Amino acid sequence: MWHVNAIRIAIVDDYEVVVRGLAAMLRAYGDDVEIVELNANTTVDDRVDIALYDSFANPQGDKDQVRELAANPAVGRVVVYSWNVESRLVRSALANGAGGYIAKGLPAAKLVAALRAVHDGTETIHLGGSRTKVAAGDWPGREEGLTQRESEVLALITQGLSNVEIAERAGLSINSVKTYIRSGYRRIGVSTRAQAVIWGAGHGFLPDRIRVDDPGTELAD
Repeated sequence: MWHVNAIRIAIVDDYEVVVRGLAAMLRAYGDDVEIVELNANTTVDDRVDIALYDSFANPQGDKDQVRELAANPAVGRVVVYSWNVESRLVRSALANGAGGYIAKGLPAAKLVAALRAVHDGTETIHLGGSRTKVAAGDWPGREEGLTQRESEVLALITQGLSNVEIAERAGLSINSVKTYIRSGYRRIGVSTRAQAVIWGAGHGFLPDRIRVDDPGTELAD
């Protein structure tokens, strides 16, 4: 049973494994948050207090999607959940309608506290802990040993982006992109971009399209 004061949340991302992983991470905090919907490339239908927009494979936060979520009358506030906490990106997200911006480095309990603060209007931006190298939740390739950063870069490669496009979208330098590519390739045992695209397509690195209503029932199984 959900607590009467629980914040109603829809989790939004392009990847099913990401939204499910984040929902599982928040499951222990049922007195504080109620996961109402999981959305991968679908519209939020149920009325929610917060649409938590996980920026996996789109680390800057998709401006159009943030605007669309903010314009959705079913959504109270949009909160961007991202590794990239550069001030210009935070300002851009807020300018495009986001009501909050939370760093992915926060542990689960602090994430829930940050969501509560955003919901209550006491604090909008939560960037503490953003430098941690340990990520909570789930992402494509985690079982194969990929870090979330490597996984994001590989997802963008699988979608056909060039190194320059990846750097621009992820807010990384070209050298950082190349470093993540080299380390990611080693982990999955490929040596060429074509091999990486084939591997990624076969291991869940293409965007999904699903909506799960009342995911608490599934998570309880």
